[in-house]
Amino acid sequence: MQGYYQQPRNTNEFFKNIFLGKNVLSRLILINTVIFVLTAVVHLITWLAGIPESSGLTLLGRYLALPSDLHQLVSTPWTIFTYMFLHEGFLHWLFNMIMLYFGGILFTEYLSQRKLLMTYIFGGLAGAAFFVIAFNVFPAFALVRQHSVALGASASILAIIVAISTYVPDYTVHLFLLGKVKLKWIAVAFVLLDILSIPQSNPGGHIAHLGGALWGFVWALSLRRGNDFLRIFDGIKMPEIDPKKRKYRKFDTSRPASGHPMTDEEYNRKRAASQSEIDKILDKISKSGYSSLTKAEKELLFKSSNKS
Repeated sequence: MQGYYQQPRNTNEFFKNIFLGKNVLSRLILINTVIFVLTAVVHLITWLAGIPESSGLTLLGRYLALPSDLHQLVSTPWTIFTYMFLHEGFLHWLFNMIMLYFGGILFTEYLSQRKLLMTYIFGGLAGAAFFVIAFNVFPAFALVRQHSVALGASASILAIIVAISTYVPDYTVHLFLLGKVKLKWIAVAFVLLDILSIPQSNPGGHIAHLGGALWGFVWALSLRRGNDFLRIFDGIKMPEIDPKKRKYRKFDTSRPASGHPMTDEEYNRKRAASQSEIDKILDKISKSGYSSLTKAEKELLFKSSNKS
């Protein structure tokens, strides 16, 4: 199983799509980037002003990072949300945004932008829960509990990767030096790496990753079985930024508004474009079932079958 996502034609369009695209994925990357830049600017100002920073965190980071200590968490409850958008190191931010971008692209080939947003948020919340519970239950963290915090989008991103790997486990991607690899094995590798890395370094981060991974797996598995327990959020209206709503159009051979009939070339071009979309839909059905289609895809398929 392989995707058909097409990269933008030039570098300017590519980066514009990433940061300013009219979709949830671009909004998530933009929010993470704005907070990263804002945190860095505030850090520069405080450093120049000689204002001391404690616990290895920047001034802004202290208010956005998730503390493991329950007393601190009660006084900063918003951090269960803000931590999943906070990065204080350039490489941390860069790696996470690369993973979010490619994971999000794969995710939205089969599932909606709304589901991407819900997976990001609930994956992050699951990661926060795992982090706080682990640091308050296991004796190994007793001495560092009061000074430990979690930050970064990794739990949310792993939730997205594991979710799409569970939903379409046989989807194949090409990895440098490794060649073709199925998504399910990539997800397994990420999870095993986090489990084995817990006693080595950054245990809180790895534990949070596992929380996000578990959420992504359980939700996507239930979705494959026809039970989407996030359906209760479908009534919430989102800004019209889903490109899938404008992707599929009915093949129209009517006379253009100019009043001039279409040329053979125009007719054949429109017909070929419509048939290309039908082929993609049929390929999607063969790989992940009819239930994986969006409403627009089902409508286009229905109209096409009626014409036949």
